[in-house]
Amino acid sequence: MKVLVTGASGKVGQRFIEQFLLEERFSSWSIRAFCHNRIIPVMQRLEVFKGDISSQSDVSKAMEGITHVLHLATSKESPDSFIDTSIKGMFWLLEACRRSKIFQRFVLIGGDASVGHFFYQHPTPITENQGHSAYPGCYALSKVLEEVMLEQYYIQYDISGCCLRAPWIMEKDDFRYTLSFGDDVFGGPVWSSYVSVEESKAYFENNTIPLMLDINGKAMLRNFVHLDDLVAAILLAIDHPKAHQQLFNICMDEPIDYQKVADYLRASRGFTSVPIKTEFKPTWLDNTKAKFLLDWRPRFDYRKMIDHAFDYIRDESDPRVVWYPG
Repeated sequence: MKVLVTGASGKVGQRFIEQFLLEERFSSWSIRAFCHNRIIPVMQRLEVFKGDISSQSDVSKAMEGITHVLHLATSKESPDSFIDTSIKGMFWLLEACRRSKIFQRFVLIGGDASVGHFFYQHPTPITENQGHSAYPGCYALSKVLEEVMLEQYYIQYDISGCCLRAPWIMEKDDFRYTLSFGDDVFGGPVWSSYVSVEESKAYFENNTIPLMLDINGKAMLRNFVHLDDLVAAILLAIDHPKAHQQLFNICMDEPIDYQKVADYLRASRGFTSVPIKTEFKPTWLDNTKAKFLLDWRPRFDYRKMIDHAFDYIRDESDPRVVWYPG
């Protein structure tokens, strides 16, 4: 068995490859990493293919001898590239899969952007039956189109695949920097834009974190998943018989409650907080289906997410590099 991993140089791709190669049950499998701008080191049972995912020729070559595909390659808010990466790239991959005589499973990593994230009101938990509702921008649109393409290939050609729909993926010290009032803030909201320059400077220097409030002035509920939990789900889904043509929400058991975050950081580390009202709506992704069919369980709750991020110490050889803001 051989897995083609697109987006292999990203944080999900690299962690998946590391864990996959350590798993005893995959000891007879190998990986081909599809890379474009960034290259990862070749090692035993891992080869690197450098190419352009929007090129049918490159994808066809990369798919030679492939039995499973893990599709991670994506384009954030980049109108110039999202058609090539998310639409053409996935189309050529699916076409190669349906023509292959040895292909077995296509695993797509989707996102809660396909159901509107925190841009729209969701009065009940979001299950896999929720209709698509992209928020403004090309990234959310790409997540919808990827899911729809995969679903249609089930219908048109009965290929075997599954989609793991993940919210914001955290690793290392990521979560800590989502709470920064400084220029080092990771993702959005950009907290300094909600306060004055003087206030943001003081908050940054005094270890004050934002207590994010939703549009109604209540503590925000926002969905996250730790990278380790997502990779564990991928390792299950890649050949699980019950993952066939299924969509799964892969997330923490409960969304992050920013009041609980503020309380825990005050009690455990002496951090202060300041309420920041935003225009966003609370959401709650329901991960019951993945638990029921895959027997998957997330290991990270909000306390473990916080401790992991705030205790993490980077080695000099591992500088914080943000390839895209979120």
